[in-house]
Amino acid sequence: MQLLLRLLAILALAVMSVRPAMAQSVLRDAETEALFQDMAAPLVAAAGLAPGNVDIVLLNDPSINAFVAGGQAIYVHSGLINEASSAEEVQGVIAHELGHITGGHIIRFDEGMKGATSITILSLLIGVAAAAAGSPDAAMGALAAGQQAAMGKLLAFTRVQESSADAAGAQYLSSAGISGRGSLEFFEKLQNLEFRRGIRQDDEATFGRTHPMTGDRIATLRETYERDPAWTRPVDPQLQERFLRIRAKLYGYIAEPEQTLVAFPPTDNSIPAHYARAYAYHKQAFTDKALAEAAALIATEPDNPYFLELKGQVLLESGRPDEALPALRRATQLTGNNGLIATIFGHALIATEDEANYAEAERVLKAAVARDRENPFAWHQLGVIYAARGDLARAKLASAEQQVMERRYRDALMSAQAAVASLPRDTPDWLRARDIEMQAQAELDRDKKEKKKSKDG
Repeated sequence: MQLLLRLLAILALAVMSVRPAMAQSVLRDAETEALFQDMAAPLVAAAGLAPGNVDIVLLNDPSINAFVAGGQAIYVHSGLINEASSAEEVQGVIAHELGHITGGHIIRFDEGMKGATSITILSLLIGVAAAAAGSPDAAMGALAAGQQAAMGKLLAFTRVQESSADAAGAQYLSSAGISGRGSLEFFEKLQNLEFRRGIRQDDEATFGRTHPMTGDRIATLRETYERDPAWTRPVDPQLQERFLRIRAKLYGYIAEPEQTLVAFPPTDNSIPAHYARAYAYHKQAFTDKALAEAAALIATEPDNPYFLELKGQVLLESGRPDEALPALRRATQLTGNNGLIATIFGHALIATEDEANYAEAERVLKAAVARDRENPFAWHQLGVIYAARGDLARAKLASAEQQVMERRYRDALMSAQAAVASLPRDTPDWLRARDIEMQAQAELDRDKKEKKKSKDG
């Protein structure tokens, strides 16, 4: 039994090493999400997927990574954006991940696990037979060999998937008319990182890798890309400028202010530098300096909604919501009630604590959740408004929406039940409350069964 447990533990570790972690926090920003969608759109079309049906999700993780984890969503680490130098490099990554989606690689992962499990079961049977014959050393040897073979088969399976995604990604870049230079440049960065970390590059090291050797991938892709008509096509200057802005914005938001001011010193008067410094100063509570950076941005593009959003955000988070309203109202109008920007505007209206602003806040927040239902903070703010206006039934429904998105299923169940008890029967809101009630109850029942199964096992 101890040998079996040891084997299962090793297999579980192997699975964890090839499946992406999902513990990172999601970073949401209207400008960044708009850029991701525009960068991905021609590639999504080239992959034969429906426009707008692939989400690009930014995770707060300093490592250089991207992955898919089921469905049509690509997760990109903030460290990858920071490391990339161009929009084309990120498009190369998106094209590769689309290759995983169209190849059904997450769904087919069970095929690789099935092959690996077959080997481990066989080695386990051989080990048991050897142990029964009085040869414990032979039993251990059989199990160790089985573990190694299973791991090798599983990793070989993932390497085949990666090579397939490389080929598909190259095809999507070509069909979209995007040069593969960025893809190669990013692979070369990865290779240099491996060199710096002392990761072995010889053929023998391939056995323990989930991906093919980076040098081999570069050689294969270079041959493909250099023959492609899009190879010499120049970078889209507007897309590149937008990328440099969001990269600097992200850096200013995540990095320590001291690091930001070294990377973007006050002598740098570019738009990315103003963006980064605005966040650095805001994090240090230097409100006037942050507002000066926002003003410099607005002076260059007075109707840029994201610059106006920045100004409003700084004012709101500095305790000056009344002053934030004009900039946030204009930003909301310019973006057609973008869910994230409208939520900040709604929050500012509530933060004024002026009941005269509550009706507008309700309209704005309803528009926000209509455009972007997966926004728990918007639902929270809408619940605050409902409660302030005495509509406790819809306040409970809004709380249930927020809580179920945050996986707080017990709280969601109680809120939904309270909403069901108070809302007019068979109305759309009542039906939505019932849906959340059933969803939360199903999740709680599933969790209870899993805990019981784990305890019994």
